[in-house]
Amino acid sequence: MNPTMKRLQSSTRANGRGSKGVALAVAALAGVVTIGSTAAAANGITIEKPWLRFIIKGRPAGGYFTLRNDTDRTIELTGASSIGCGMVMLHQSKNEGGVDKMLPVKTVTVPAHGTLNFRPGSYHLMCMHPQSTVAVGGAVPIALKFADGKTISADFPVKGPGG
Repeated sequence: MNPTMKRLQSSTRANGRGSKGVALAVAALAGVVTIGSTAAAANGITIEKPWLRFIIKGRPAGGYFTLRNDTDRTIELTGASSIGCGMVMLHQSKNEGGVDKMLPVKTVTVPAHGTLNFRPGSYHLMCMHPQSTVAVGGAVPIALKFADGKTISADFPVKGPGG
């Protein structure tokens, strides 16, 4: 921990705010706020109800959430990353000619003042190489990347096959 963080932590403890006060102060300064594991928001963009479905070791895991855009402009999600996943890809499930497929997508557009649900059978994230830290009951930090260069991160609680 750097000296500035130590002073901030010491100051907030003296004021009775503890480590949550430090986390909120740092997040506010960074422009990203994480509220428990249920939402994260920055610059008018919110990740709500994030979670990761982990089925078996050595297989990709699916990431689901709602992306809300409270801005006056369309936003484009262009990718994601996580130290817990090795590689994260944007995917969309589709039925083509009676065959269910998961197809990679380059971007996902969310209209101004709109929402998009990333859910099983639709858009989702693929955690391609889950690390040993990905375990049911834990959480995995995932950063979403946008076309304008901004990112927003949230902790995705890990659930089993039944969600």
